[in-house]
Amino acid sequence: MEKASQPLQEFGGKEDDEDLLTLSLSTGPRSSAPAPPSSPFVQETHQLICLPSTPVPLSPPTSFFQQFLSIPQAPPLPPYHNYQTHSPNLNPDHNATVPQEIASTSRPCRSRRNPFQTPKQGKTDTVPAPYPWATTQRATVHSLDYLLSHNITTISGEVKCKKCEKIYKIEYDLQQKFTEVASFISRNKLSMHDRAPSDWMYPTLPSCEFCGSYLKPVLPKKKSINWLFLLLGQMLGCCKLSELKYFCKHTHNHRTGAKDRVLYLAYLGLCKQLDPKGPFDI
Repeated sequence: MEKASQPLQEFGGKEDDEDLLTLSLSTGPRSSAPAPPSSPFVQETHQLICLPSTPVPLSPPTSFFQQFLSIPQAPPLPPYHNYQTHSPNLNPDHNATVPQEIASTSRPCRSRRNPFQTPKQGKTDTVPAPYPWATTQRATVHSLDYLLSHNITTISGEVKCKKCEKIYKIEYDLQQKFTEVASFISRNKLSMHDRAPSDWMYPTLPSCEFCGSYLKPVLPKKKSINWLFLLLGQMLGCCKLSELKYFCKHTHNHRTGAKDRVLYLAYLGLCKQLDPKGPFDI
């Protein structure tokens, strides 16, 4: 107390009890955080804001929500335990009951066709026979017995020079040329490994009489290709991959893979058509 009274003595003079200011400090409960310094000239005021007890009305819903709320709701489905499923393998005597709401909304079952083994819309499996040795089925020829019985012993086709573009007509003896192809397959089938050899991939073509260039077979539209002529001349390798796939498609053979694979299937497929009993199983 002596230290507190010294400044008053220096400032005012006498130390009177009336001139002294008494300061009273009140301490609250102790806390871990330090309390801010209090001042006798500052008084804190707190104002309590009271909310109205009556609810405030909300604005009416917009037109979008009105339309959304006006949509009729679908009737709820019956609970799951009201119907049972049927498993013919587990209980053949158990009858399945399906709710009428579910049965009416189910789609009818339909069979799915294979788009790779059937012709496109507007096309048929049969076409007019382009040659006497061809059938009305696409990419199909008559058997050897049928051709020999109808006195068809010579197969002809057209070839074109690549340089001078002169067109020739070449004829092959049916029985002789087919024997050459069939004997080649029987000797080398195991070593081919389901792939066409280089002799089929790059066939030896005849030469032109005028310019000496090589002759390539004339390939018309796919439905009019002279398949038997190409087989006997071993010139199926001159066909494009799309043309070989066309043959495999209409003869129901696997037609995916490289060209040597599809070419192998074309050779054996044609030989199988000529001699169904021969060793030409794919």
